[in-house]
Amino acid sequence: MANEKWGSEAIQELRTILDLVRWGASRFAEANLSYGHGFDSPWDEATHLVLHALHLPHDTPDRVGNARLTVLERRAVVRLFRHRVLERQPVAYLTKEAWFAGLSFYVDERVLIPRSPIAELIEKSFSPWLAQTKKILDLGTGSGCIAVACALAFPDAQVDAVDISAGALEVAKINVKRHEVEERVHLFQSDLYEKLGDHQYDLIVSNPPYVPTEEVFTLPPEYQQEPALGLVAGKEGIDIALRILRDALQYLSPKGILVVEVGNSAAALEAALPKVPFLWLDFERGGGGVFLLTAQQIEQNVECLR
Repeated sequence: MANEKWGSEAIQELRTILDLVRWGASRFAEANLSYGHGFDSPWDEATHLVLHALHLPHDTPDRVGNARLTVLERRAVVRLFRHRVLERQPVAYLTKEAWFAGLSFYVDERVLIPRSPIAELIEKSFSPWLAQTKKILDLGTGSGCIAVACALAFPDAQVDAVDISAGALEVAKINVKRHEVEERVHLFQSDLYEKLGDHQYDLIVSNPPYVPTEEVFTLPPEYQQEPALGLVAGKEGIDIALRILRDALQYLSPKGILVVEVGNSAAALEAALPKVPFLWLDFERGGGGVFLLTAQQIEQNVECLR
């Protein structure tokens, strides 16, 4: 049955771009795929994969939808569709590209796919909490998307980006070079602050692992394709966030701020630190579980964090 569905005979009547988008969206909906890695619907994912296979930009005008494809082009599109459905590979891993803060990034299975709402904060230069910054630290940089976006948002700032994974840093290096910020974004292999010395930062930002250990096994297959090292953070999902908080004061400048995403583990973090005045941020494009603390607030609650 699977061979019939994906074989050449099944697609010989699909002639145009729109034909393939519609057919792909139908197959995705039929397979009950999970979305959330940059696209919200079967139609959007199918459109993106078709345009990628045809080497067309994502803003290709709708009128091109009636363009007819060659046999080789149709096979290339269907090959991507097949991987998406049968192997549940996220679109970003199939295309080796993800978008964050309006910027294109190379991604592969060595890193999580960028999707943090922190992108909105970067686009607004962390206003009104951060007037200016000369030094930024990105903890757990992964693909380097936050570090690169920060460097572009603050053209006078130096950015240190650390990750414990050598593979992730290889991907980050690709993106640092792609966006031509090699002179201002510095990559370090480090377990959080471990190898940072005595530097201080006006902004420490992090999208660390925050999925509880047992919960990771209940995630949709698409999420389980991502590296567990970038997802799992102990029984309640807050182990890494607690370590970041515990040592943050040593690395924050007196007027600095700390911004950390903990997603659905926000309630567990508040329960663990009930006296800490977390500011939970709102986002226009959705998402949540991101807190902000000033260096002063951390100093005032340093006993709670030990």
